[in-house]
Amino acid sequence: MDRVIKFVVALFVVIAAASVAYLIFAAAPAPAAASSGANDSIVYYFYGQGCPHCAAVEPFMENMTTKYPDVDIRMLEVWYNQTNQQVYTQVNAQAGISPPGVPEVVIGKTVIIGQQDIPDKLEGYLQAIEKKK
Repeated sequence: MDRVIKFVVALFVVIAAASVAYLIFAAAPAPAAASSGANDSIVYYFYGQGCPHCAAVEPFMENMTTKYPDVDIRMLEVWYNQTNQQVYTQVNAQAGISPPGVPEVVIGKTVIIGQQDIPDKLEGYLQAIEKKK
């Protein structure tokens, strides 16, 4: 009888863990492929002071602010600035995701993450925003 109880408890733990893993990984909403929403014209770049990945993206972002002066690019440090941290959380919630970390760019519901993807993908979005103006 004791073995049956241990087996049932172990089975329950495995099922509970699998359910939690499913909710976290499989059921999480994916970032949208195309922008839509009220903040489509605002480009949020979130970074952390001291983050080596953010430091690698910084020259690219500075170049984009110079190259696209008519696009509203907001560069916000979120590790040490509580106000920016609140914006970070709110903008990600509106995009339908939990804040994934930095560096990150959010345009409406479009999210670009990481030191590789931001330089590879962002400029196309900036060109589209500029054309709308």
